Amino acid sequence: MIGKRVSTSFALALALSACGGRVVPVAADHPPVRQPVARPVPNRPLPPRPSSTGAGQTITSGRAYDGRILPATPLLATSVVPNVGATTAATAGVVPGPSIDTLPITEAQAEAARQAFLTSCPGLMRRTDASGLTRSPDWQTACDAARAAPRGGARDFFLTNFETVQVGDGRAFATGYYEPEIAASRDRRPGYDVPIYARPDDLVDVDLGQFSSDLKGKKIRGRVDGKSLIPYYDRAAIVGGAIDRRAPVLAWGADEAAVFFLQVQGSGRLRLPDGAIMRVGYDDQNGRDYTGIGALMKARGLIGPGQTSMQGIVAWLRANPEQGRAIMNENKSFVFFREITTPPLGAMGYVVNGGVSAAVDTKFVPLGAPVFLSMDRQDATGLWVAQDTGGAIKGANRFDTFWGAGPLAEATAGGMAARGTAFLLLPVGTLARMQAGAPAQP
Repeated sequence: MIGKRVSTSFALALALSACGGRVVPVAADHPPVRQPVARPVPNRPLPPRPSSTGAGQTITSGRAYDGRILPATPLLATSVVPNVGATTAATAGVVPGPSIDTLPITEAQAEAARQAFLTSCPGLMRRTDASGLTRSPDWQTACDAARAAPRGGARDFFLTNFETVQVGDGRAFATGYYEPEIAASRDRRPGYDVPIYARPDDLVDVDLGQFSSDLKGKKIRGRVDGKSLIPYYDRAAIVGGAIDRRAPVLAWGADEAAVFFLQVQGSGRLRLPDGAIMRVGYDDQNGRDYTGIGALMKARGLIGPGQTSMQGIVAWLRANPEQGRAIMNENKSFVFFREITTPPLGAMGYVVNGGVSAAVDTKFVPLGAPVFLSMDRQDATGLWVAQDTGGAIKGANRFDTFWGAGPLAEATAGGMAARGTAFLLLPVGTLARMQAGAPAQP
């Protein structure tokens, strides 16, 4: 599935690295001083983009984007004192955000977010919130209201049931990802010789929390060698044939760089020689750390300022196949796939929708929660719903926006690198409970 991909597109813009703000709670006896609010530049009336839910329904994102990069002025964040050691939203601290009725949210955009939020409600109701901000029962009223909202009442639904908070310093960075389509064949044949592997039979997942409560939530992957568990093969070893007898090959790609970026995205469409489409989704990963090759290439002077999009990186890799292969191997992470019959699924197990779904770090954003991003780009500004995660999406106010499939989605995601301010939408009363000192978990 797309969620759990080793790296969401980390701008595909730079195929670079994740960044995350780290701040400390604001002292209760020193209320924040809110800076003047700068209003975003209104969106131009571009056509909204539809995106399939995979369940016979189409969510129209309500988001205006047509490939143009149109600037906007982000809302200013409240000034807070940084906390270098913050590991969750609760330890980073939250302060009140702007009233929802002051945010430039259209009815169409609100309706798309309402549908995505409603889809996420079962997960919200059963998950433990790793951010430390909410309890499962906190979401019950909002979920019931989302189900009962009348036609044309989506914006009012958010106004009535949510309040905004700023997590830490609120300074947001958003990148983009999409569902790629690449040429492939189920059978190996001339021109199709890059294996797209399923999960190997010797890959072992270990939940360290089963061995020590201090390691709760931590996992490692590896393989058994004799009586020892050792790290799994890295990319270079796998490309060199280390798992040829251990992992089934789902299909054979026609282009090494395209298969590499299929792994970056975590799912995609394979266009077969007869024109048919085979869908593959994330199954597992080799447990090795992810390295953004765009950062390496830029630091070494291999690509210039005009080549830092995903498209520019791919073009360089294809023009320099031997050197490109060596650089790709410096990213030791490797993703394994499974064949799927639905559109891409996020980390919650639900279909993600272009222009609506976003990947987050669940230690700072409850998975399933709405978020308003006020960014320096109009296409990234607006309501999103946190339905996915990604290996490069770490830290407070770090987001990866999903744009769907097709050339426009690829172009938008591939060049997305937006900065601004993030406001998390939480059920009304959450902030008051936190300020009163009540625990997030019952």
